[in-house]
Amino acid sequence: MSTQAEESREALGARLRGFRKDAGFASGRALARALNWQESKVSRIENGKQNASEDDIRVWCRTTGHEADIGDLVATLRHIDELWMEWRRQLQAGIDAPQKKLVSLYHKTKVFRIWEPNVVWGTLQTGEYAGAIFAAVRKLHGAASDSDAAAAVAKRLERQRYLYEGGRIFSVLLGEQALYSNHGGPEVMRAQLDRLMAVLALPRLSLGIVPRSAPLDIWHGHGFSMFDDKLVRVETVSAEMSVTQPGEIELYMKIFELHRQSAVYGQAARGLILAAIDHFNRAGTESRD
Repeated sequence: MSTQAEESREALGARLRGFRKDAGFASGRALARALNWQESKVSRIENGKQNASEDDIRVWCRTTGHEADIGDLVATLRHIDELWMEWRRQLQAGIDAPQKKLVSLYHKTKVFRIWEPNVVWGTLQTGEYAGAIFAAVRKLHGAASDSDAAAAVAKRLERQRYLYEGGRIFSVLLGEQALYSNHGGPEVMRAQLDRLMAVLALPRLSLGIVPRSAPLDIWHGHGFSMFDDKLVRVETVSAEMSVTQPGEIELYMKIFELHRQSAVYGQAARGLILAAIDHFNRAGTESRD
């Protein structure tokens, strides 16, 4: 169970505890008697130690006079159940499997909002940079063959066609650190940064860089991808999280806007990329000396 899933389950339990108290049940024991449950079940649910079932949610809400909240809480429960998808389980089918799923998602999406604080967003990656990323994934998880890795890179590069097709809008924010996180060595990084210089001219792509020195209204946190206003995908080293609840999507939208206010664009962004290219030019020279 992921930390965020645990926190979500605890939050659900706290909300149910509030319903109990609002209804005049002074203790979990009193509610357990009314529901004909074991007392320990009420305590475990309220403290986030046990998953409630959908039937548990319905009877709890009806007994405490909160029938109007059943739909929202059932949606929350389903979200918790679906919150995490273990990377190891996904990678059993090869590291290209998640990339195949994304191609279909890209086809359906009209507006993309991307925040990546430490790495270049996948759809803007060169093949060599993507290969370095997947090599790190293979090393960490012990998954995939050389052919799987090559297929994953190919699928990632395939998504780039959506930058040019249709009326899709891409609003991409990178932390300045993403320009310096060294994946593949100086030569690979210079090529990747040259790629970023080229995509600055794309008409439907807005690329902003959040300078390392920029005043922040919110901490950098983790990266995420928003697909229209329907889905947010968050990747960590151990899992992938899909956010579909409207309230949480609104929160990610707010976070994206706060990062956007700290970003620079156009010539200022170009200057930051050029500075990073100069850094890797010097690094490449020093490595040859």
